[in-house]
Amino acid sequence: MGEIFQGGKKSYAKKKIALVILIFCLCGGGINAKAQEQGEALTLEQSIAIALERSPLFHLAQKEVTRTNFLQKGARSDFFPKLSTGYNFTQLNEPQHFNVPASGSVPAHSITTGPLHTYIWNVTVEQPLFTGWSITTNYQLAKLGFDIAKVQEIQAKHDLIRNVKIGYFELLKAEKFLGVAIQTEKQVGEHYKVAESFFDVGIIPKNDLLQSEVQLAQAKQNLIQADNGVNIAKSTFNTILRRDVNEPLEVVDILTYAPSTETLDDCICKAYLNRPELKEMALKVEEARKQITLAKSHFYPSLSLQLYYEKQGDTPDVRGTQFQDEESWNIFTSLNWTFWEWGKTYYSVKANKIGVIQAEDALVQVRDTVTLEVKNAFLKLQESEKNIKVTETAIDSAEENFRLNEARYKEQVATTTDVMDAQTLLTQAQINYYNALSDYNIARAQLERAMGLEK
Repeated sequence: MGEIFQGGKKSYAKKKIALVILIFCLCGGGINAKAQEQGEALTLEQSIAIALERSPLFHLAQKEVTRTNFLQKGARSDFFPKLSTGYNFTQLNEPQHFNVPASGSVPAHSITTGPLHTYIWNVTVEQPLFTGWSITTNYQLAKLGFDIAKVQEIQAKHDLIRNVKIGYFELLKAEKFLGVAIQTEKQVGEHYKVAESFFDVGIIPKNDLLQSEVQLAQAKQNLIQADNGVNIAKSTFNTILRRDVNEPLEVVDILTYAPSTETLDDCICKAYLNRPELKEMALKVEEARKQITLAKSHFYPSLSLQLYYEKQGDTPDVRGTQFQDEESWNIFTSLNWTFWEWGKTYYSVKANKIGVIQAEDALVQVRDTVTLEVKNAFLKLQESEKNIKVTETAIDSAEENFRLNEARYKEQVATTTDVMDAQTLLTQAQINYYNALSDYNIARAQLERAMGLEK
């Protein structure tokens, strides 16, 4: 009987173990499924790579580089000979003839000098010799257009990297705020339990308990808002990365503080060397100067060399006629010069000279804007750096103040108001710290963009 009972116990134990293993597997499977659903946490580098791959604005800049490269190659082809061909058919109402008047005993008559039908096939080779430097200038302008497009591609890349960094750090800040809200709700909830137990034994009045209850409700509301803030930040960041707005998203926490060592002068010098906007405007100044050269080309004549080859006949296969040889060719030069257009070329040159002045003024304006952007970002970085140091100290003080008030409340030498005030100060200190930390990283991203750096 004992053996049967023991066997039953063993059987029950085995069933219990099997059930535990089944539950564990199901839970584990659920956890793995959730992990797969959420995916691996993205690093900042991975986020930038995804954005560069999917951004339509960056793709637009890349296509502009390709387009201007084709235009440059097209402009280069103008240096080489051009070949053209043609095939013509002529139908006359009567054959070509020559009338011979009567002379003595010879009556008037006509002599046929050409066929009724004429087929002509020709090939022309034309090589420009001199065009007032217009071909060279057009090629240089096309090359400048290509160089400008490449600089604009870099600018689009820098803008996108900055936007990714800002979205990344904004998401991390929202997650930090959520962590603060969770901690606050937990601490206020624990205080409420203490207050409730004190009320049950008559140590504190009803209004103290109600005050704790209201504070707990506010903490729960703040937690809901913080959680929603994380969802909004994730949706925003998904949009920047061109992902589905509802796609699960996790990022690696890199919200840290690394002291800045650059001086303002160093940052401005780097911006002058690296900013694509300054390079673009310098190229546009050069482009405006080339437009003057192009306009002046109309002051000069154009000279070209042509080779003309022709086959003709009175049948479609152009085998010649009884009146003319099957083929012929010639070489000749052509000089064309439009020397008077009522000042059109003169005024075009004047207008393009004004364009150079405008481009130079625009370069100065962009340079001033870049300088201001660098200084603003640098000052914001310094401000955030100072705030980090201040808020770090404030957190230590606020944590100690909350701990002391909690202990004093349990000894009933402090009131609920004291504890709630200490809790509010602690929450605000933590929020201020994460704000400063996030602002510092965002300001660094802005400064790197202002200096024209990709890192």
